[in-house]
Amino acid sequence: MSSERLCRTLLTLTAVSCLALRNDPAAAGSCYGLGTTATEAQISALDIDVRPDGQGLPLGRGSVEQGATLFAQVCASCHGARGQGGPAERLVGGIGTLATPQPVKTVGSYWPYATTLFDYVRRAMPYDKPNSLTADQVYALVAYVLEMNGIVAAGTTLDAATLPKVEMPNRHGFIVSTPAPEASSSAPRERTTPVVPRS
Repeated sequence: MSSERLCRTLLTLTAVSCLALRNDPAAAGSCYGLGTTATEAQISALDIDVRPDGQGLPLGRGSVEQGATLFAQVCASCHGARGQGGPAERLVGGIGTLATPQPVKTVGSYWPYATTLFDYVRRAMPYDKPNSLTADQVYALVAYVLEMNGIVAAGTTLDAATLPKVEMPNRHGFIVSTPAPEASSSAPRERTTPVVPRS
């Protein structure tokens, strides 16, 4: 058999194998001895995204007062006592600076949706223990950060119903670059592009 024919035969066998395995992902893992099929519980633990409209927010609630206490315990060492910054980025201030030569991008000045703040804090904070906070703790921290930016009042309590209603100062500073998704969990995610304000 010529080497060219052998190569074509091997490519054909590889393609047929790939097509067969594509229809049975479990067989693909066992065929190569790699990995396992994820369980529903494993998938659910990772499926924690929150959309700008609030879809995906969990049950729970947290107040500005609770957030202030928790912020002092787990956030202030990196972000400063009042979110002014430290070893990590500042969280407060900068409103009205985006069109200046030195914009200050903070939660208050740059973020378009309060719901994405919840999503980020839940996934990534605290830095040394990401995804370790309860939903109540995340709601409380988000309430406190928003209060420090003057976006919500001191007595505010946030939950899945109230958080999506929070109007962020830069909410209209982003352009939706894809059509809004249908009200289906399988719809594609909305993508936004920042808009640089003109002075």
